[in-house]
Amino acid sequence: MPKVKTHSRAKKTFKVTGTGKISFRKPYRGHLLTKKAQSRKRALRVEGQVHHANLDFVKRLLRLK
Repeated sequence: MPKVKTHSRAKKTFKVTGTGKISFRKPYRGHLLTKKAQSRKRALRVEGQVHHANLDFVKRLLRLK
């Protein structure tokens, strides 16, 4: 039986925190920042947490289960 590989995009996108939660960098922070409001850019600085509804799917991509 072949090895089961981790999803390539998922391993670059998500990281597991010390408490077992999965975090990711929020989108829309890469470029064209001059027209975005300062409060919006400030909110995008904070890392996002994967919603509990999508947690099983993301764990399957990362082969954590």
